Amino acid sequence: MRSCLRAATMTIAIALACGAGAPRLAAQVGKPVTIADANTIAEKELAALPHLTPALAQGILERRPFASITALDAFLSQTLSREQLTELYRRLFVHLNLNTATREEILLIPGVGQRMLGEFLEYRPYKALAQFHREIDKYVDDAELARLEQYVFVPIDLNTASDADILTIPGVGQRMLHEFKEYRPYKAIEQFRREIGKYVSKAEVARLERYVAIN
Repeated sequence: MRSCLRAATMTIAIALACGAGAPRLAAQVGKPVTIADANTIAEKELAALPHLTPALAQGILERRPFASITALDAFLSQTLSREQLTELYRRLFVHLNLNTATREEILLIPGVGQRMLGEFLEYRPYKALAQFHREIDKYVDDAELARLEQYVFVPIDLNTASDADILTIPGVGQRMLHEFKEYRPYKAIEQFRREIGKYVSKAEVARLERYVAIN
């Protein structure tokens, strides 16, 4: 009996250590699996990506932050073929807002065709990334779900988002987390622009603003 209890205790301990049964973080920006964010990737890592010549890599650095994947695509498509871009977008991307991304933007995600496009659109509006996870999980396996999820986000509520949610925004660390929270409650997005604009450029404020909302 004692050995059975000991075995059961060990099983529970292992499950807890592995996170089994623990609540899933309500992250609002998909966790990177294969891609890097085009607006925050380090110069050295950028230069190592497929089809990016030194000139193209430098062009990305000079033009960022990109307001959308469409803006990045418009720049790169002047030089790269669609096949090359598809290969590159398996490693580099600008996140899509699940509720506002256009059909054309969603189709820039490698491997997404008309059928999966329809599934992306069917469940709008998304209230949380967990909803996307739950709905798309009906159609693909776990590996493909994780791959697709890394391309998208649902804006976080500036006044209620957890630290974990805020830290999923690319480029946001502990210092900017503090600034996000310092000015709560936000009454309007203009307040966010004004306060965060004390610390970063107008272009960077616009990049960060894509990931937030006031509900």
